[in-house]
Amino acid sequence: MQVSSHRFDVARQSWDAAPQATLDSARTLILAFGAPTVPRRSAALRELARTFPKSIVVGCSSAGEIHGTTVSDESLSVTVARFAKSDLTLASVAVSEAKESFAAGETLGKKLVAARNGLRAILVLSEGLHVNGSELVRGLNSCVGTDVVVTGGLAGDGTAFGKTWVSIGGEAKEKIVVAIGFYGPALVVGHGNVLFELDGKPALALYKEYLGARAKDLPSSGLLFPLAMRSSAQDTKVLVRTLLAVDEAKQSMTFAGDVSPGSLVQLMRADFPRLVAGASSAADMALGGPAPAGNDLLAVAISCVGRRLVLGDRTEEEVEAVHDALPKGMKKHLTGFYSYGEISPFAQGHADLHNQTMTLTLFSENEALPDAAQTTRPAPPKPVALPSARPAPPIVKPLVPAARSSAGAVAEEPRRASAEHLNRETLPVTLVEDPEDAFRLAVRSYRYDVASSTWDLRSSPPSTRRVPSCSRSAAPTPQRRRPSANSRGPTRNRL
Repeated sequence: MQVSSHRFDVARQSWDAAPQATLDSARTLILAFGAPTVPRRSAALRELARTFPKSIVVGCSSAGEIHGTTVSDESLSVTVARFAKSDLTLASVAVSEAKESFAAGETLGKKLVAARNGLRAILVLSEGLHVNGSELVRGLNSCVGTDVVVTGGLAGDGTAFGKTWVSIGGEAKEKIVVAIGFYGPALVVGHGNVLFELDGKPALALYKEYLGARAKDLPSSGLLFPLAMRSSAQDTKVLVRTLLAVDEAKQSMTFAGDVSPGSLVQLMRADFPRLVAGASSAADMALGGPAPAGNDLLAVAISCVGRRLVLGDRTEEEVEAVHDALPKGMKKHLTGFYSYGEISPFAQGHADLHNQTMTLTLFSENEALPDAAQTTRPAPPKPVALPSARPAPPIVKPLVPAARSSAGAVAEEPRRASAEHLNRETLPVTLVEDPEDAFRLAVRSYRYDVASSTWDLRSSPPSTRRVPSCSRSAAPTPQRRRPSANSRGPTRNRL
């Protein structure tokens, strides 16, 4: 695995070090996280697509770009990762409104599962304002097992909450979701919507009461006061929900993920020291799974815009905490963005949508393990050689009384085996061969005469039938034909 990191300054229209095409391949992933203005003010995304025509180039808008230990605005943070033994697949789907979110996640999951065998991880980059992140994740979870690590985030637009974009190749688009599937045993992965009432009171009114003077700055001030949600008082799993929008007429609030009816919610207030400590804990959790392997480590950090608002000028402290917690002996490439929602398993198992959270996904490769191409693609069926033409009918000994010669010796006149010989004891044999096209069976039949202990080696003309692909693995069941009143001798089996 080879990784390089780059940064494009939108104001200066220049790269710190331009990405090189030497890493371009079908196993190369380019992640580009940028300011909302990047597509309008620069051609950097299109330049990446031209430089890496074979690679998967994806990205999204942010509320702050993470590049190493720095957090910037008006920039494009780019990471190029070329995997040595792991395969990649890109899937995308359009989503115009929140009610399509589950179907969008389900579509992405099905595409990635069907693309090839050996799916290990999925990285999701989603539109940030018109998607119900909880339903998107549920749709993905419905198609993949808990052994597949699903992480990612919702695109951001600073504190404006106006418009977000997701890019494929060199084109930035609105209202789409992209997902990258990672395949192969060598991959090592670590990871660490509308609310109307609260306690029977209009949700917005109660929220404003809690915020006091800060209520005039809603919805942006709501980022500082998220909701902690549990299914019950006994549940130890806590999900945080960030406010996205308010509706004064309906006195309702829209959050980045579901707030389940009947759940127990608690209004939270951000705490600076705990935010930095939490970022370090995310790195510790990510390292608690399979140990990173190889020389290069790609770390994708996705943190909530609300955390950045609280940390302010000290935002980089949480990024530095993550960087310091990563393994010291590896080349660490830290990239990511501040988002409107974070996707990750709570600890293990299926993924959830989180808010006000720092999520971290680590990618590395163990080059001692097999290549994905050697283990995840089914081997082609072994071809079976068939005769190019029907063999000439062989001569067999006659099964009728032999004529005597004038010298009294028996002259065994050669004859062809015929249907009249079915009166005698015979053993019908059918050979089923699987030709190279794998979905057509060729059948030839032979006859063995028990009395004369001889074979009739003449094969019948090959008969063929098409076998549905869904039943290819099952052996065809022979059906016995009922003898008719005019049939003679033993019945034959046929497919």
